[in-house]
Amino acid sequence: MREQPIHVLIVDDHPMVRTGLAKVLEMYDELEVVGAAGSAEDALTLCDTTLPNVVLVDIHLPGMDGLEMIRLLKRRHPKVQAAVLTNDEDDQTVMGAMQAGARGYLLKTAEGRQLRQAIGAVAGGRTFLMPEAAEALVRAVGKPAAPGSDITPREREVLTLLVKGLSNDAIAKQLIVSLATVKHHVSQILGKLNAASRTEAVTLAWRYHLVA
Repeated sequence: MREQPIHVLIVDDHPMVRTGLAKVLEMYDELEVVGAAGSAEDALTLCDTTLPNVVLVDIHLPGMDGLEMIRLLKRRHPKVQAAVLTNDEDDQTVMGAMQAGARGYLLKTAEGRQLRQAIGAVAGGRTFLMPEAAEALVRAVGKPAAPGSDITPREREVLTLLVKGLSNDAIAKQLIVSLATVKHHVSQILGKLNAASRTEAVTLAWRYHLVA
């Protein structure tokens, strides 16, 4: 039996969600919230100092999105487990989260007992998926990967602005992120689309209906 409480870090850009979630988790003696962050960058810094057992992370974050954060987290702290807690349940997003290194996938409709069960499982190195996420994963596994299917929500936002003809500087200002962050996203997009240039990426985005 685990003697020490499971240390949990909450990552969500909505303060009320962070506060409410912390109150729910602190109802359980075996869970201890060691920090909360509103961005991936802040969360990674907190992980360096608090070394949580489990990080609960939303996908939609300002700047770096949750999936990219999980990838970086697994490289910097391989023993820290990650679970997604979000509103998204589409097939490719669930698949992307698991490929990024998440051990759990929960929707924000989850009840306290489900959160408790999921955190315990993930802390022990096991996988926990809410039924909706498990069904989405099964569907995703059964589908051939379409070009751009692994593009993250934040990368899709950047791609949409690329299609509109915005420069990196203009994208950075619109999304309120650094120029370096935009350049990183553009590089990731080109790689995932196997595109040699921004122009080719835009062409592929239209061809495969990757943007609205």
